[in-house]
Amino acid sequence: MGSDDIANVTELLDAAARADGRRPLSDHLYLDLVNGGLDGFAGFLASEPGHHHPVAYAQISRGNDAYAFELVIHPHHRYEMATIGPELIDAAIDVVASDGGGRVNWWVFEPTSAHETLAADAGMVPDRLLHQMRRSLPTGVEVHITTRAFVPGADDEAWLRVNNRAFAEHGEQGGWTIDTFCQRQQENWFDPAGFRILDLEGRMAGFCWTKVHEPAAPTDDPLGEIYVIAVDPDFHGRGLGRELTLAGLDHLAGRDIRTAMLYVDADNAPAMHLYEQLGFHVHSTNAAFLTDVAPAPDHDATPRADQLTERNGVVR
Repeated sequence: MGSDDIANVTELLDAAARADGRRPLSDHLYLDLVNGGLDGFAGFLASEPGHHHPVAYAQISRGNDAYAFELVIHPHHRYEMATIGPELIDAAIDVVASDGGGRVNWWVFEPTSAHETLAADAGMVPDRLLHQMRRSLPTGVEVHITTRAFVPGADDEAWLRVNNRAFAEHGEQGGWTIDTFCQRQQENWFDPAGFRILDLEGRMAGFCWTKVHEPAAPTDDPLGEIYVIAVDPDFHGRGLGRELTLAGLDHLAGRDIRTAMLYVDADNAPAMHLYEQLGFHVHSTNAAFLTDVAPAPDHDATPRADQLTERNGVVR
């Protein structure tokens, strides 16, 4: 992605954020975009004659064990979703096929019947549900562990080891590299003080990484997030997940954050139970639609980024 491409996509993402009250694209996809697109990346901009802005954007980014796909349609053109959506979905699936095939997850915020129809027409089936849960702060619950701030550079390798052990089977959070982690540390929201580390028995036992979302409008309050939380498998069974969550919430409350949120898979019963015990409730739901894409017969001839074609207004 060149700088002009990123600027055009950013304009579209900003318009969608103003309309929806939330930024489209997950952190993984957004960072892949603004860093110009890494291996396993493809971005698709759709345009229409007479419109100075792009009407839609779609992106695929290869993850640990699958491609993540997201689709953003300009608020002024959502009545055309039934036309624009299939074009972009087909273009993305074509690229995955030409790259050797693989599993594709299409993530949708608060899916509607229109999304379900698009997914079904593309051969996608419902797969995962991801709840956003919220609660007010402070919690009024005592924290029984002592955590410290993350130290960039000194803690990187230890954190990477704990994270990848804890999320070995997780599609998005597992299999991180130092480069992936360093990208996150370059984000404007990154705050080592909000990255709470628990040391036990001479090593890192777990962490609670928090994030503060700045308000979308001047009248809104900032929102605190339990961004990533994990306990090294060697320390499971000690109730540390609960204590680390409370430590993260306590830190956010100390920054005068009034509302906290986190994401959790709907079928993760132990985590759902824990967060409900801590006063969280389901605020919204994201859904993933899944398809397995077969390799194209000539998938060795993978299109390069500089080989662009246009089909029905979709630049590939």
